[in-house]
Amino acid sequence: MLVGLLGKANVGKSTFFAAATETTVPTGNFPFTTISPNMGVAYIRVECACRHFEIEHNHPLCHDGVRRVPIKLIDIAGLVPGAHQGRGLGNKFLDDARQANVLVHVVDAAGSTDLQGQPVPTGSHDPSEDVRFVQEEFDMWFLNILKREWDKILREMDQKRMALVAGIAARFTGLGVTIPDVQAALQRDGTLPKNPREWSDDDIHNLVRNIRRTTKPMLVAANKADLHPVSLEVDHIPCSAETELALRRAAKAGLVSYGPGDGSFDIVNPTALSAPQQKALERMSYVMDQMGTTGVQEVLERAVLDILNMIPTFPVEDESRLTNKDGEVLPDVKLLPRGSTAVDLAGAVHTDMSRGFLYGIDCKTRQRVGAAHTLKAGDVIKIVSTLGRS
Repeated sequence: MLVGLLGKANVGKSTFFAAATETTVPTGNFPFTTISPNMGVAYIRVECACRHFEIEHNHPLCHDGVRRVPIKLIDIAGLVPGAHQGRGLGNKFLDDARQANVLVHVVDAAGSTDLQGQPVPTGSHDPSEDVRFVQEEFDMWFLNILKREWDKILREMDQKRMALVAGIAARFTGLGVTIPDVQAALQRDGTLPKNPREWSDDDIHNLVRNIRRTTKPMLVAANKADLHPVSLEVDHIPCSAETELALRRAAKAGLVSYGPGDGSFDIVNPTALSAPQQKALERMSYVMDQMGTTGVQEVLERAVLDILNMIPTFPVEDESRLTNKDGEVLPDVKLLPRGSTAVDLAGAVHTDMSRGFLYGIDCKTRQRVGAAHTLKAGDVIKIVSTLGRS
């Protein structure tokens, strides 16, 4: 699973990435600070199964029953209008973006950059334009792929060498598009003529838009929300990546007590602060009072848990002690799509375990479950297989 950060140049994507992953990446107030995509590990929060069993365990990613689960994050090069035609770093951007399962569109909610990513007076640019142009760039990218092959798809269909949905899906294999995705897009529209030869350019455009929405869902992160009132036409999460990055660095330096997603922070030793540090922390406190949180953690969790609809599950090897073979209690968490089964969890642990799957044991109910048993968020499952991890 990979979460992609995208958007036009100079909106704070690299700052968001640095805050979320606690890594050092180039940031700057000019377009194309990011050229090659940065890859890193961020964490989302879920409830640890230790709460259900009312036990304590020494796990570095569990604190007071809140478990941090690693996810992969990619910071993609800045986007400019015309990217689908190769403008800017368009071809590279789109190639990098295709890897992501869900896309976080970081928008300059303060309206302090124009469509090209150049600085302008705060509030002078409408961030809703950025949302529309990024979606349109993706739609045009999908459209160009399909239009290039459209006549060939129709010939294959006429010659009965390939069904329409299979032919369309085959053109988007590199983007992870499946036949069910195409079928869902066709059903969602409902207005297309039965004969594909009668489809207009608008019909094809609507189809690829629906395919894009299904296979490359986007969440808007309204960055710089602390600098100007947010005015967006779409669902979004206000955030301040700069504040989150500053707080994480202050916590690492021992100046404050703060955890990602917290609604406040405590100064560890006020008398030890320099005047600039004191002023910076006052600014951070003001932002937190206004926004509740910095929003960065909420963006990641909404993307993974809500948009991708993933649930946490805890595989163990000893159902009585809830441990692995080394005696570690609740050692691992697997994020699986909602609706996944016990055999899916076995495959997530190791492919051999799914091939040799016999049954699972639900450690909360002590019941034996079969391969088709549907998992729930927070399930703790022991997998019994004829084939162990190799």
